[in-house]
Amino acid sequence: PGPSVAILAQALFLSSCLIVEDMFSRAFHRGLAARCLARSGSSLASAPVRSWQKASAAVLASTAATGAYLATQKSLAPAQCEAAVSWDAVKAEVVKILEDDKYQDSSYAGATPGPLFLRLAWHSAGTFCKATGTGGSNGATMRFEPEISWGANAGLKLAQDMLEPVKKKFPQVSYSDLWIFAACVAIEEMGGNKVPFTPGRVDKSSGKECPLWDGPTAKDGKLPGADAGSPDKTAAHLRYIFNRMGFDDREIVALSGAHGLGACHTDRSGFWGPWTRAPTTVSNEYYRELLENTWTIKTTHKGKPWTGPMQYEDPSGELMMLPSDYVLIQDKQFRKYVEIYAKDDAVFQKDFAAVVGKLFAGGCPGAKRGWFS
Repeated sequence: PGPSVAILAQALFLSSCLIVEDMFSRAFHRGLAARCLARSGSSLASAPVRSWQKASAAVLASTAATGAYLATQKSLAPAQCEAAVSWDAVKAEVVKILEDDKYQDSSYAGATPGPLFLRLAWHSAGTFCKATGTGGSNGATMRFEPEISWGANAGLKLAQDMLEPVKKKFPQVSYSDLWIFAACVAIEEMGGNKVPFTPGRVDKSSGKECPLWDGPTAKDGKLPGADAGSPDKTAAHLRYIFNRMGFDDREIVALSGAHGLGACHTDRSGFWGPWTRAPTTVSNEYYRELLENTWTIKTTHKGKPWTGPMQYEDPSGELMMLPSDYVLIQDKQFRKYVEIYAKDDAVFQKDFAAVVGKLFAGGCPGAKRGWFS
């Protein structure tokens, strides 16, 4: 309502000026006629005085109308315009959830919801198409079918439900902003650099506005898959998906570092296990494991034949890599960035925060810094 009030106020003021100008013009010309007729005693000599009186009355009426309108709009302004949201308060609520000891994960001990919140935001934003401007984190359409039932989004309803109490406490914060902000908080809480966050996303109202899984710029789906059948095809798939969002090879490898957090679950993706032994800490450990550990195709699981999709495991059988992870050291262009990040955690931390911020901003041209705070 702020901009519309200002525009209307300006319009009313300009209208007043036009009224006054018109009155003055008429008064001037009638004044000339009056002076010519005054000698004959015509009553028209008093016309300029009446015109000035009308002009004054018009200005007063217009000013009063503007003031009354502005007062009305102030009383009708929504709560979020009257009182800005404290993002520190929102952060405190998210941290409470992250620190809840009741949270458990079947794939590893000492779990927190942090990796899950990051995955929710990642998959929400990862639908962005730079060429068409569609998809992205604006809208929170994953609340609806068919997007919530995409195979890649399995298990993310849990993340949405965990953040619902925060949404209820801060109803003026959109789901779109909340999901992204919760991921930014989680990354910091897990030891990562601060990720740039700009609020202002607006929720969409139905599944009719969900991005399509496939299309002219999404022939392989909207989100990256774990295996395209061979190293060459998997590398091409990663570039196809990430290039659509506007990312180059270095950014693809940096974003893949998110796999250093959390784990796969057989009841969601079909894969199993964590990538590193520090699944709740943002670090370059993912790249070090890729280069320094030994990876073979998984054939057994807890003493029984492995029946899930093809994945790699280390000699202990406790860590895993997807084909889309392992291809990062098979492809020469990807591998050089893996080596950079494996050697220097600070470089990774800097690049990771920047590229995640870029991912989260995709599809949000209306986001304005300072919208709430």
